[in-house]
Amino acid sequence: MGLEVVEIRDEATGSFAKIAPGFGFNCFQFVANVDGQEVDVLWKTEDFENGTARPSSSGIPILFPFPGRLKGTKLIWEDREFQLPEGDGRGNAIHGFVLRRAWRVLEKTESKVTAEFQASKDDATLLEQWPTDFKIQATYEISGATLTGTYRIENPSSKPMPFGLGTHPYFNVPVGGESADACEIVVPFTFAWEFKDQLASGNQFNRDSDPFKPMLFKDTQYDNGFGGLECEDGLCTTSIHDPASGRTIVQQFDDQFDSVVLYNPGHREAFCIEPYTCIPDAFQLRRQGYDGGLRVLASGDVFETAIRIKVQ
Repeated sequence: MGLEVVEIRDEATGSFAKIAPGFGFNCFQFVANVDGQEVDVLWKTEDFENGTARPSSSGIPILFPFPGRLKGTKLIWEDREFQLPEGDGRGNAIHGFVLRRAWRVLEKTESKVTAEFQASKDDATLLEQWPTDFKIQATYEISGATLTGTYRIENPSSKPMPFGLGTHPYFNVPVGGESADACEIVVPFTFAWEFKDQLASGNQFNRDSDPFKPMLFKDTQYDNGFGGLECEDGLCTTSIHDPASGRTIVQQFDDQFDSVVLYNPGHREAFCIEPYTCIPDAFQLRRQGYDGGLRVLASGDVFETAIRIKVQ
């Protein structure tokens, strides 16, 4: 039957985005119209709209209440143990719960759509897999050549709620040109986390080059995490520039995201720059005495942030 698709559009420019509320509220297509030229920003699998694709493989998967992997399938929190589903083919839980479940659309206009997922309302079985109930609301809005994702997380329970939030955008390369290899990538991290078995060990290695020096796509082969992000006025800016077309995909997010995961899909038709509020498996790091950015939201409290993607 395929997925239900919601489209938002900027009438003035013709830029548009498509979102699948029934499949993790994934924004799987964003086409920006810049000076009359259409730029297809996001990569997706051919079968994504059929609803048969791996939910983390396309578009912008939303990763919550934990981004990346947790070691094994048991979460220990305040002397309680929770059984999580294995998801990475290696015996680990991965990428949270909301990217593969249906969200409820709350509001829709021509250029904006808002949806919500709450464990107790939308899948009560998750209350056995996480220390508390949780609620996440996301809004996608398009204006000109800019797509803004706004994320609101609430703790509706009476207990402290541990969480991490991440997004997993697949940015098309090249960006209008002919060669992905020539694309120039800027991610202003100052250190790399050591990853063992695709999980952070706690060790960090300082970057030996200027954080703003571009990397060539042809030299990248990543599936690990980085921190110490350089921000200006509280904003971190990452970019993918295509010298052949002159177009640049710019992603900006605030300093509540203290880590990024960089990932090269095997097909090498995309590059992922993933803002995370915590490094993967910040739970394990916390038990070992490291600060991986894990957040704990008090009862009734709210966390809000936004990520902007624009083409210029």
